[in-house]
Amino acid sequence: MVEIPSAALAGDALAKACDFFSIGTNDLIQYTLAVDRGNEKIAHLYKGFHPAVLKLIKLSVDAAHRNGIWVGLCGEMAADPLATMLLVGMGVDELSTSGMAIPEIKKIIRSVRLEDAKAHAQHVLELSSVDEIERFLSEDYAKRFGKDNKNRPT
Repeated sequence: MVEIPSAALAGDALAKACDFFSIGTNDLIQYTLAVDRGNEKIAHLYKGFHPAVLKLIKLSVDAAHRNGIWVGLCGEMAADPLATMLLVGMGVDELSTSGMAIPEIKKIIRSVRLEDAKAHAQHVLELSSVDEIERFLSEDYAKRFGKDNKNRPT
């Protein structure tokens, strides 16, 4: 499980001793941003689309693939339709999510070309703030799927 920043940063060394990586986004976000999502005073700072979190996910994926192992991703981010194209474009091999989210996630994956997902991810990784990233992802989702995202976790 890649759930803490040090595991993501030591990805190459860990990948040599593993058959696969599973990125646990809930803990990775919490520990990267030093935000307890259960603490109502600071929970609003818990942001999965923070550039640091996304870079740690990408580092983990790249380390895994360099070392010949696959990468799964679980947690709330795996069920977020705004994240689907981004995660596929970053090279995540498998998403583990609740049954309720599967139809929407599956629809997105089936409707997007891998080359487009990679370009999408590259663009997102170049953005520098959560607000920019969330705005881009929301607008892109609406443009591609013709509606606002009503399935997004809060």
